[in-house]
Amino acid sequence: MRADLLYDGIDGLDEALAAVDGFDEVLVSGLLRPGPAQAAGLAGIAEAVAGSPLAARVAEAAEEAAAGTAGEDHLMALAGARTALLGSAHDALLARVEEAVGRTRAEEDGTTPAVAAEPAANLCAAARSWLCDLARVGWHGIDRELIAGAAPVVSAMLPDPALRRQATLLDGFAAELAASCPGATLERVPVRRWADLWSRAMLLTLPGAASAPAVGEATGRLLPLGVDVQEHATAVQAQVHAVFEPAGGGPPKLVRASVSAPKPDTVVGAGLWQLLRPHMSLLTAVSEGRAMDLDAMPVTGEGDLLWDDARARAGEPAEVFATARVALPTAAAFATAPLDRHPARIAVPVLLEGYAVEEDAFQVAGVRLAVDTDRVPAAGPLTPEAVASSGACVGLLRWDAGEFLVQPLAVERMVRKKAVAVHAGAWAGVRRTRPGCVPRRPPPMP
Repeated sequence: MRADLLYDGIDGLDEALAAVDGFDEVLVSGLLRPGPAQAAGLAGIAEAVAGSPLAARVAEAAEEAAAGTAGEDHLMALAGARTALLGSAHDALLARVEEAVGRTRAEEDGTTPAVAAEPAANLCAAARSWLCDLARVGWHGIDRELIAGAAPVVSAMLPDPALRRQATLLDGFAAELAASCPGATLERVPVRRWADLWSRAMLLTLPGAASAPAVGEATGRLLPLGVDVQEHATAVQAQVHAVFEPAGGGPPKLVRASVSAPKPDTVVGAGLWQLLRPHMSLLTAVSEGRAMDLDAMPVTGEGDLLWDDARARAGEPAEVFATARVALPTAAAFATAPLDRHPARIAVPVLLEGYAVEEDAFQVAGVRLAVDTDRVPAAGPLTPEAVASSGACVGLLRWDAGEFLVQPLAVERMVRKKAVAVHAGAWAGVRRTRPGCVPRRPPPMP
């Protein structure tokens, strides 16, 4: 990997992110009585998209918002401008990553969008109205009465499968805001996160924005690379990153398969796998170091496998680092869905070798690459100590807080002159006596 390319400047990136930051600060105080600082933030986002098809609508929206007279259409235009700027930043950063790793995007494969009924317009309008009220009062102006206004909208949306995505987002967003009420007493505001949730929720109220993704079929061999675990107090998700080799030939592709489950907040560590394993046989294959043979497995146009155990069976042994050295370099990535184009969504599988280890970083070809061990799950044997003593790493290249970093999924280190691999998902298929306890026979730690 050409790590030096990751630190070459990208034209326009800082300016785009600065415009987003300026608009995000506008949402902190709200748009009921905008002041000079907010007017400047609104003018900044309008200027940032001045050369795009959004220019006229966003300029009008910024002017109306600065005067305190913005309507729903104006706020929607501002949300769209913010999303477009972050999308352009995502594309520029991802292009730089692909240049550094020498990888390309997969061509369109003929997947067709799933047919879905158009969601009820009145419910989308109700959600949009509530979100606009949030923007007007700002994060410092929220109170429990305002946040409670989301509850009937969410309750009406949840029974409709076409609206479940929006309902889940609104429900989680409202819960975060409710936990922070009253906003006037907040010492710290998660400015970027709440602005992300607000703008995404706004756009999902538009007709067609939440349509079902294009779906095709995948038949061939799946070679797991590693597992990324996201944990919340009441839910957990495991996402397996893998290389898919089509049965009919053709270039391999990078795919993902995810499984999630509700959980009690008392279930932590290795006990998480007991909640997830019954829903996906792939987790057992990951822990056993095996490939999976897929037969017409549904796959979206973004490379997400819609996992069905009936369409998969365990295959031959497939060692992660062998896969990373042989199949990963030629694997092509799928395109990213428009609303998912955000720098925080960048997670590119990479293989790093021959690096020197520093504190919280690898020296790769003389370039310092930060290592995010905080993302390594406690549900496996991979630890910061194992990462620090490694000589090879399969991980996800991410972009966060203005820099590239790598999240380890597996590392290889020398023990008694023998290469030994340690995987974050090594315990995914190990049975336990009860949720929350350690494995009966955990894989030996070198």
